[in-house]
Amino acid sequence: MVTKNATWAYRDAFDGFARTYFRRFGEGVVSSVGLGTYLGEPTDDVDDAYHETVVKALENGINVVDTAVNYRAQRSERVVGRALADADVDREAVLVATKGGFVPFDGERPADPAAYVREQYLDTGVVEREDLVRGIHCIAPGFVDDQLDRSLSNLDVDTVDLYYVHNPETQLEERSREAVYDQLEETFTLLERRAAAGDIRHYGVATWRCFRVPPDHDAYLSLPAVVDRARAASDEAGTASTHLRAIQLPFNVHMADAFTVEAHESVEGPQSALRFAHDAGLGVFTSASLGQGDLARAGSIPDPVAAKLAGETPAQRALNFARSAPGVTSSLVGTSTPEHLAENLAAGTFEPMGARAFDGTFE
Repeated sequence: MVTKNATWAYRDAFDGFARTYFRRFGEGVVSSVGLGTYLGEPTDDVDDAYHETVVKALENGINVVDTAVNYRAQRSERVVGRALADADVDREAVLVATKGGFVPFDGERPADPAAYVREQYLDTGVVEREDLVRGIHCIAPGFVDDQLDRSLSNLDVDTVDLYYVHNPETQLEERSREAVYDQLEETFTLLERRAAAGDIRHYGVATWRCFRVPPDHDAYLSLPAVVDRARAASDEAGTASTHLRAIQLPFNVHMADAFTVEAHESVEGPQSALRFAHDAGLGVFTSASLGQGDLARAGSIPDPVAAKLAGETPAQRALNFARSAPGVTSSLVGTSTPEHLAENLAAGTFEPMGARAFDGTFE
């Protein structure tokens, strides 16, 4: 399990990064560049590349690794687990994050996915048919409980440091917003109990659209409502305070809605997701920081914005844009090769924009 002392010691072992590269999360610190493991086919060759990359990342200044039980048919979690064991780094210095919500395959895509889901999840009672949306998504407590156990086994860890409920807005395709809030509260109650048992350190919500669209959008979920449900879950579980500590959402120069769309009510009026999360004490981990590679190409960042960003390559400037947003804890980038890893790590040697310069990119 990640600890305060180990993360601060990890930070002190590196002196080549810019001043704000390591940032506070809970009592400890984490790198503001994190490693994602979503991309790639479920093959042995990709496993090998990820293993080498994760080991090198951990040994060279990245202590945030993000995965999910469904990524690459559970292979991403398993290779992260092997890399944690093989890297010359204290396990307690690494924030390991994973997610549950999408029904995962096991090692490869089955010839008949529908039959696989039916046989492995519906017929066994792990998932109730009425809780399954689009045949692939479930956030009911029983399913999440099962998925957390699978993740602990895949990662070969005693504790998951940050466990996300994965894309809850998917449920809005077949049920009401209030019903989704109710199910989140039930699952948060489960996660509060798993936190009390030591199986997870913190939990959060990993999203794609729901926190960065306006309230009248079909995919909208209120971040204040989610926080309120987490507090209710803590009361129900009897924990001293809620273990909800983070959100994950896309953020990059072309997807800046989490900063620009003021969709979340507060005592100060409507706020953006980034602002509300910061005021609520939630860490923010950005996904799609390079737009799944699109922003690594020359000319992909508008010239007036690129001129304000430090970095030697488009990828570094794009990553530093995401790291510059107020309230961002760590920007995740999918990296499965050592070459890309070196470029992404070097982004951390440059200072991100200050708040005034960042605001100026939207004028």
